[in-house]
Amino acid sequence: MTLFPGRIAALFGGRRWRSLAPLAVLIALCVLISIANPNFIELRNLVRVANSAAVPLTLAMGLTFIILMGSIDLSVEGTLSVAAMVVVLLAANDSNGNDYGWLAVLAAIAAGTAMGLVSGLAQTVLRIPSFMATLGMWFIGLGLSVYMLGGSAIRLNDASIRELALARLLGLPLAVWVAAGAFLLAAIIQYYTKLGRHILAIGGDEDVAKLSGVNVTRVRIAAFALAGFFFGIAGVLAAAQLGQSHAVIGDGRLFAAVTAVVVGGTALTGGEGGVVNTLIGVLIVTVLANGMILLGISPYIQQTVQGLMIIAAVALSLDRVRLRIVK
Repeated sequence: MTLFPGRIAALFGGRRWRSLAPLAVLIALCVLISIANPNFIELRNLVRVANSAAVPLTLAMGLTFIILMGSIDLSVEGTLSVAAMVVVLLAANDSNGNDYGWLAVLAAIAAGTAMGLVSGLAQTVLRIPSFMATLGMWFIGLGLSVYMLGGSAIRLNDASIRELALARLLGLPLAVWVAAGAFLLAAIIQYYTKLGRHILAIGGDEDVAKLSGVNVTRVRIAAFALAGFFFGIAGVLAAAQLGQSHAVIGDGRLFAAVTAVVVGGTALTGGEGGVVNTLIGVLIVTVLANGMILLGISPYIQQTVQGLMIIAAVALSLDRVRLRIVK
């Protein structure tokens, strides 16, 4: 009998509670919003939620691997902007005579991967902190987009690429299925490949990972390139959804992606969490935004709520027993 309270505390406290908290928050949000506005659970609105989550989910998949290492990638908006710019300029558009079809999509994803690769090389070979290396890539990406697009919006006229946003399969836009595929790919990489295990090991303790034979430099470069790959896919989806590309197409995407990863329970210190947590985090952020719109809440209040949410998520995800210094 004396062990019973201790077992209850172990079940609902500590690390296990932190891992279950995001799912509990998501369920509570869905229930409360449904009570406040029954329109939330209508099929049309749920499809809208899923479609809104497509680009953030794809971005957050790439960012998760970086944060799992205990690093950060601020190049999200610049890389997405470059990928969107590449796909629009190489596919049929209203600015030039190019019409490379789906080769433009492959080129856009390759451009995103290349930007991630450069970030990884800058961070490892030049030994520049990931914060600064990726911040530089962010501005490089934006600069390239402004230069190539001439500071204006260019329309995407390729009907087959636009189908990613307009066509539906089993009632859901193709963009949702692409995002689901990105999630499955990220899950396979994290849970079933050596790269995924090594990324988690580096985030847990880089020195121990080195002693265990992990090539930290190679893994970091691969992780940043992988993140750029997912950012490139997100750039294609964003261009397809908007039907155009412009230099600031990625505005606000970094905050949304970081919020989703952290709210889902992946620790900023690395080594804890993963893509499943991020999926839940993306749904929390998207459901909350959709619910506040349905309830007629001011956009300014929405931003305040999101800011409070990310602070609360970071506070709950940190293990203060191991965190002896706060910088």
